[in-house]
Amino acid sequence: MKKRIYEILEVARPGDKVSSATDIFIMTLVLCNVLAVVLESVQELQARFGQMFLWFEVVSIAIFTIEYLLRIWSCTSDEQYSSPLYGRLRFALTPLALIDLLAIAPFYLPFALPDLRVVRAMRLLRILRILKFGRYSEAFRLLGRVVHGKRQELAAAFTILVALLIIAASLMYEAEHVAQPDEFRSIPAAMWWAIVTLTTVGYGDVFPVTDTGRMLGAIIAVLGIGMVALPTAIIGAGFVATFQTQKAAPPLCPHCGKTIEAFD
Repeated sequence: MKKRIYEILEVARPGDKVSSATDIFIMTLVLCNVLAVVLESVQELQARFGQMFLWFEVVSIAIFTIEYLLRIWSCTSDEQYSSPLYGRLRFALTPLALIDLLAIAPFYLPFALPDLRVVRAMRLLRILRILKFGRYSEAFRLLGRVVHGKRQELAAAFTILVALLIIAASLMYEAEHVAQPDEFRSIPAAMWWAIVTLTTVGYGDVFPVTDTGRMLGAIIAVLGIGMVALPTAIIGAGFVATFQTQKAAPPLCPHCGKTIEAFD
């Protein structure tokens, strides 16, 4: 029974109608929860259907909690989590299991932290339940594989971006501090201008007024275009490489899910 429950809760294999129905039910419930969080923020709907939202939350939490506990209990059916204690602990620390925990934690944490501000913050975190789609959506899994495969390149791009941000804020502070002591009162304050400029947002609430500041601003704005394009190019190249790898991979068996090797 434990093995069958594990199979049902995992992503359905071809032909497993019970597991497919379970996947569809969980995905539908996640979508409804996200929609409920969005609609609940509308005061008119909250005042009219507040009790309905509350009961839907309680029922959803009960289902998600049972699902999470069943996953922890049945994970020992998998060979890599076969140990009753350490196997379950390893499974609980996997990314998808942590996402399942985050989906129910906002409901239980306010009981331990009765501060009303904490309660409001925890209730807003319910929107994280949309991350449960990562277990069922091939698009989410593909994105995760791409980011993981290109993590070193992305880390390098992020490091360069942070360094450029600090340099840009420092230079602009030196150029504009005297002319605009309120807007560029410190390097951390100048970072707001550097962020909106490097990301090409350009809100216009803070801008240079000196000739030196404008010249630096033009150079930093041009550099910002390249810095935004760099992570995009890295992720785009990762998607192309992943698609090519998938096309070259051998087909999977519809029954066991293992690769089918070609025989002469």
